[in-house]
Amino acid sequence: MKKTFFFAMLVTYCSPHIQAKQNTFNNFAIRPWGRFDILLDENYCKVKKITVLPGKRLSYQQHQFREEHWIIVQGDATVTIDGNTNSYGPGSMIHIPIKTKHRIGNNSQEPLIFIETQLGTYFGEDDIERFEDDYGRV
Repeated sequence: MKKTFFFAMLVTYCSPHIQAKQNTFNNFAIRPWGRFDILLDENYCKVKKITVLPGKRLSYQQHQFREEHWIIVQGDATVTIDGNTNSYGPGSMIHIPIKTKHRIGNNSQEPLIFIETQLGTYFGEDDIERFEDDYGRV
């Protein structure tokens, strides 16, 4: 109940900002595992649409300055948080606290798409401490 309320409030607050910037703000990055599109980038949060290609996964990593909230919108995710691995489907919500090791992967035959909301004091791509990586970036 508590998480559902948080996400409902977050979507309610961020949605007008996302729609207002949609036509003028087109920021994305291609990665070995897929891509991310930045939907909102403000001093209070960053929101990304992340697409993970079939059979790929992100680094096992943690962040010093931000927590993350993931909502799976398409596909089947394999998520590892501090060594515990679980599967999640569309509609699932996952909370990643600050300084928590985590990873998401796609073991299905279709793209995995999830929305990531970052909250904290810093949202730069250099706030990633990698512990394992399939692409040699540790």
